[in-house]
Amino acid sequence: MTAPLSLTRSGSGEPLLLLHGMGTSGRDFTAVLPELRARFDVLIVDLPGVRSSAHLEQRPTVAALTDAVERTLDAERIGRVHVLGNSLGARIALELARRGRARSVVAIAPSGLNLPPERIVQGLGMAAARVFLRTAQPLIAPLSRSAVGRAALLGPLKARPWSTSAEEAIGAREGFADSRDFWRVLVWALLLDVPRGLDRIDCPVTLVQGVADWIASGQTVRYLPWIPASRFVPLLWAGHAPQSDRPATIVRLVEETAAGPAVGAPARPQPRPVAA
Repeated sequence: MTAPLSLTRSGSGEPLLLLHGMGTSGRDFTAVLPELRARFDVLIVDLPGVRSSAHLEQRPTVAALTDAVERTLDAERIGRVHVLGNSLGARIALELARRGRARSVVAIAPSGLNLPPERIVQGLGMAAARVFLRTAQPLIAPLSRSAVGRAALLGPLKARPWSTSAEEAIGAREGFADSRDFWRVLVWALLLDVPRGLDRIDCPVTLVQGVADWIASGQTVRYLPWIPASRFVPLLWAGHAPQSDRPATIVRLVEETAAGPAVGAPARPQPRPVAA
């Protein structure tokens, strides 16, 4: 059995789990972390094979990756959590919700519902990014110190890559260049994944996608009819990983979704107009 994943924990309040996408690390939440930990007990995990998290011995399917996340929560003695996930992390967030482990979910550009031609394009793009960043690995740290360098490194993921932090650029190195199980995760968790049982999700779910997201194209909205009482929020001036494009908006969506009634709960009575 694989050991619990690498985890950092800060803040206080209800537990909130942050799950990064493929090609980055927990550093991708740097822009939203200060506001979130003022409201939540924030847990950031690095997915298997990233930073100090061990890679999985078995096939790294979405189910296996979710098992690893659940073991990490169990090790922290935490039951159900609010979840903010991006890309593959959003897909894992929805799987946690399907298993009844989530209190609420904000899923930014979740993978899993792209069509076969879209999967081919996405796979080729991810493979090219892996090769490029492996080749440029010695230059990433110096490039991360300037806005121009960060724009060059993070342009495909962000709508405003020049406004990102050095931490996010290093996260791209950790997720693409340094990942110890990149190719197997690409195949099993992205290219071959087919979501099932989404109708069993019974917590509030907000589906989010940046309008400048060319990586996930229009697949996020495809989840809408499959997840009961979910909602879809498009973000202007935002890319595939919009945490630093629209940090205040992301924080607000997490707070709104966490405060929402559970799916299937009776509607709150509306106040009646008071006669003058």
